[in-house]
Amino acid sequence: MSLRSPKLTLIKSRKPSRSLAKGLAAGLIGGLVATAARSLALKAYPRHKHAELPPPEAGSRALTLRKKIASSPALPWAVGAAAGAAYGAVAEYYPPVTSKDGASFGMTLAAFTQDGALAAVGLTTPVESTRERTSEMTSFVIFGVVTETVRRIVRKVL
Repeated sequence: MSLRSPKLTLIKSRKPSRSLAKGLAAGLIGGLVATAARSLALKAYPRHKHAELPPPEAGSRALTLRKKIASSPALPWAVGAAAGAAYGAVAEYYPPVTSKDGASFGMTLAAFTQDGALAAVGLTTPVESTRERTSEMTSFVIFGVVTETVRRIVRKVL
């Protein structure tokens, strides 16, 4: 009979590995669900009516195309899906972006879409009144929180 020292094996807790594809997929699903939640929030707390773009000048195909894109019902879904997928990919490698359960993401997205690039291109109009700003910001915070919640759940499943 020999006296050997007992071998201890440590069981490492399995930490989910980082995956760009899984982050994109979870964010995409989160963005689509959040777009539906945002549209419900806008029905409960309506925003301003879209301001009309100026009438197209003779031969101005770009303005006509912009007006068609801006009035398309698919635009919010496309922006929501793309923003959610980008958010999911970034959250996969830089977790602090998920602070405040996605509310920060929603506020950033509101600044980008309403007063930033989309307004500069002419796809949206700047919001004028306090009620309109409050409605827009509330709907985007809801979008961010729902995106993060769904992304987290879907990511655990994946």
